[in-house]
Amino acid sequence: MTTKANATDDSFHVFDTTLRDGAQREGINLTVADKLTIARHLDDFGVGFIEGGWPGANPRDTEFFARARQEIEFKNAQLVAFGATRRAGAKAAEDPQVKALLASGAPVITLVAKSHDRHVELALRTTLEENLEMIVDTVSYLRGQGRRVFVDCEHFFDGYRANPEYAKAVVRAASESGADVVILCDTNGGMLPAQIQAVVATVLADTGARLGIHAQDDTGCAVANTLAAVDAGATHVQCTANGYGERVGNANLFPVVAALEIKYGRTVLPEGALADMTRVSHAIAEVVNLTPSTHQPYVGVSAFAHKAGLHASAIKVDPDLYQHIDPARVGNTMRMLVSDMAGRASIELKGKELGFDLSGDRELVGRIVERVKQRELQGYTYEAADASFELLLRAEVEGRVRRYFRTESWRSIIETRPDGTHANEATVKLWARSERIVATAEGNGPVNALDRALRVALERIYPQLAKLELIDYKVRILEGRTGTESTTRVLITTGDGEGEWSTVGVADNVIAASWRALEDACTYGLLRAGVEPTE
Repeated sequence: MTTKANATDDSFHVFDTTLRDGAQREGINLTVADKLTIARHLDDFGVGFIEGGWPGANPRDTEFFARARQEIEFKNAQLVAFGATRRAGAKAAEDPQVKALLASGAPVITLVAKSHDRHVELALRTTLEENLEMIVDTVSYLRGQGRRVFVDCEHFFDGYRANPEYAKAVVRAASESGADVVILCDTNGGMLPAQIQAVVATVLADTGARLGIHAQDDTGCAVANTLAAVDAGATHVQCTANGYGERVGNANLFPVVAALEIKYGRTVLPEGALADMTRVSHAIAEVVNLTPSTHQPYVGVSAFAHKAGLHASAIKVDPDLYQHIDPARVGNTMRMLVSDMAGRASIELKGKELGFDLSGDRELVGRIVERVKQRELQGYTYEAADASFELLLRAEVEGRVRRYFRTESWRSIIETRPDGTHANEATVKLWARSERIVATAEGNGPVNALDRALRVALERIYPQLAKLELIDYKVRILEGRTGTESTTRVLITTGDGEGEWSTVGVADNVIAASWRALEDACTYGLLRAGVEPTE
């Protein structure tokens, strides 16, 4: 495990606490292997410091530091161990949890210290003076052991409001005893940007300490609060990947870093690392087993998605008219969404995205626009079903429907057995290459059974279908209908090991809608495989 300096320089710190504070989010439960994987992603991204957890507090974090020393050669980051100041009335050199911090082998240690007078008296049950001694003793001891020390002032902004002189005394005690950075924590997440900026500026002027910021997102202002602190002079920002954290989360690493690099012009990552941001965000989401937020700034799949026809018309002239940055700068892409709000420009841009130049044929574009609007009136949606839209587009451009098979009939049966279990069986009758095919298959649900029967029927003629896999399945009952008579829309995501695509089906029952989406999915899969249609 290397102990080199920050990836850029030491004048500004990007400090990630996903593995500690981020792991406190409801629904996240990281294994040691998970933490090692995330640490590698963060190091590749180029953050300066990775807080790995609290060694000695639980066996998992202790094991993480032991394995990280052996298994990770950090290229950019320094590993940080988190812990508390010594106990009241004890000595830092004899405190077991302080010893555990040293035993972790981490070159940097973050100590959490109380800076709110009521917390000192009610939670620590000690005096304000002893709390200051706990900070001085612990920081001095760890510095004497060759460790770099940061101090997190817990509940600082609430403490500052209650007793500003004592809150500043805590900052001085930490800084004067050797802490490199003193971090002001909005632990309850209740502050607003103007308040953060005013307090940070005052504390900086009154103490002369190097200050950092740790913002929770309970007011939805964690990123803004972090940047407000930077405006006021903070040179250390603590964040988590994708904003993970306790309650509603922490300041999100990715928009903070993007703002610093792009909006502030401050280099905080290694050269070229910003373009890897979207990939890193999604990779970490996969590790924690949470679906990436589609609407997350900069890295969400919808961050540069355009739906309104007015927007599309402007983007056709200049993408910057409705985008604040080039999405490629953060590893994302612009997407055109096709819906009943689409105009000619939307269709032309989406066609170009799919490899079709429609700009010279106004009649064709108009026909596609009307076709989309008619279909969406029936309940179809194409903004989430690019594959179905491409099939529709090709049919209009080529003047024919791409057809690899024709459906004669299908049926799906659910059988309830005496023991209460269910059996699902589907039969399909198709025509492909002038051959009538009948196939039956079982599945763990009626749609899965239909999917299997369709594949059984066609794989002999189209072996390319063997690679297809149904990845996701969503059902929605459309508004304006009631009860079991409702029109149903089904969205299916299919993959072939090399990519994924989504298709849509609409019908008066869920099985029929599913069949239509499955037909499109197989048709598109064969199109991707380069198979020529036969029907």
